[in-house]
Amino acid sequence: MKRFANLYAELDASTSTLAKVAALERYFRAAPLADGAWAAYFLAGGTPRRTVPAPLMRAAACEAAGVAPWLFEECYQAVGDLAETIALLLPEAPVDDDAGLATWVVERLLPLRGMPVHELPAQLIRWWSMLDAHGRLVMNKLITGGFRVGVSRLLVQKALAQAFDVDPRTLAQRMIGYTDVDRVPTADAFAALVADPGGGTTDVAVDGRPYPFFLAQSLQQSPEVLGPVDDWFVEWKWDGIRAQLVRRAGETWLWSRGEELITDRFPELVEAAAALPGALVLDAEVLAWAADGDRPLPFATLQQRIGRKTVSAKVMRDAPTVLMVFDLLELDGEDWRAQPLSARRDRLATLLAASSPALRLSPRVGGDSWPALAALRARSRALGVEGFMLKRLDAVYGIGRTKGSTRGEWWKWKIDPLSIDCVLIYAQRGHGRRASLYTDFTFAVWDEGRLVPFAKAYSGLTDEELRQVDAIVSRTTIEKFGPVRSVTPTQVFELGFEAIQRSPRHKSGIAVRFPRILRWRRDKAIEDADSLATLRALLETPAP
Repeated sequence: MKRFANLYAELDASTSTLAKVAALERYFRAAPLADGAWAAYFLAGGTPRRTVPAPLMRAAACEAAGVAPWLFEECYQAVGDLAETIALLLPEAPVDDDAGLATWVVERLLPLRGMPVHELPAQLIRWWSMLDAHGRLVMNKLITGGFRVGVSRLLVQKALAQAFDVDPRTLAQRMIGYTDVDRVPTADAFAALVADPGGGTTDVAVDGRPYPFFLAQSLQQSPEVLGPVDDWFVEWKWDGIRAQLVRRAGETWLWSRGEELITDRFPELVEAAAALPGALVLDAEVLAWAADGDRPLPFATLQQRIGRKTVSAKVMRDAPTVLMVFDLLELDGEDWRAQPLSARRDRLATLLAASSPALRLSPRVGGDSWPALAALRARSRALGVEGFMLKRLDAVYGIGRTKGSTRGEWWKWKIDPLSIDCVLIYAQRGHGRRASLYTDFTFAVWDEGRLVPFAKAYSGLTDEELRQVDAIVSRTTIEKFGPVRSVTPTQVFELGFEAIQRSPRHKSGIAVRFPRILRWRRDKAIEDADSLATLRALLETPAP
């Protein structure tokens, strides 16, 4: 645990990608295989289920540190992170423990989940007493499931590839499913993950595993920079769940982009796939779509299916779905990803020609010039889509999101977000490096002379702007509700969001999708902010 805690501290202190990869590489080269297995799991995003309830951790920490609950809460409000608060409050560890990460996780932390509640405080205090502050912080974060240290899955793969001299594409493929919540990483599994397949080859996916998803970059410039429009395949950017449908050995699996198996939530898609010829892997988007409709239903309809392991006949009727297919990755055991997009699409069109209506080929959008496509793109919101996907016709199917080139890339040419001017009314401290600043905000609009909250956002401001807003929050706080501060309304911000819908669960009756701060409207008084009526007007999108 000591070596892993030191790695965590080194990663947390650095903003350099090269330095982080180097630190990861050094750790993986030196760590025993069992420790490397769990380190790769956690650093790549694996989060085991919480083993100890937060209130019990608070109580045990108060006992170990000899502080009253009210004082612990004051410290927590100042720090903003439970794991860090406990690590800072506890006295110096009297024991210098040398057990590795795997020993700590398998023999000490995971067994806490099944332990009688009355035994947990003493056991927590015992484990805390064997670690220094860095070790306690990491232990607490692993217990709470809040382990995040600013390292992406891609960086972990890059470090592993360099440490063990393995092709990055091979590692990306092998890591599919590696961070599943039910998975227990082992030394043997890690050895297989980093083994050299020999001959410079990459592994072909096996069993029900999908391929690593190819991701698009956001197009921030005019599409003219991409060259002639005839070199590009243009299709709508669908607003659903990105998924791969895998059919092998007569079985079907449906995986989300987050590597979650969602097969049981869409049985009608599995049934439709059973009629497809041979084994194959399709890249697609799951959409809510009425049988007699000509456009997707709102994403909110699809959300009825997302949180369910199984679905009833009623839910299937209320939220019917289709699989909008846009790429072919594998056919009859052959990896097609190195084929040009034009060839993959031609073969895909043949495969889906006589398929079920639940499996649809994403159509190519015609346009003889970029201005003509821009005119079509302006109709996106009325058609229930988010803009265009631009894919070079000779592009291979890559891994992840590749930056720095316009060759062989996918681009998302999205429509501009909806926006509204609103008033800051609540604030809460952030986490990690932002734990000392108010960075999570709640915004309101006017309704009959009063401010009604409608959205929360935490991204979009610069570091300097965050410091300025933090100072304003500190000066204008009216009330405290746990970690939340109610402030005197004085500041106006322009908030952007992708979509808007009615929601009886929200006080405003409105819910917005992916809200973020576009700019700080220092030029506006709070009386000039928009109203709930303005938001409601955005619900009605004119027909194309």
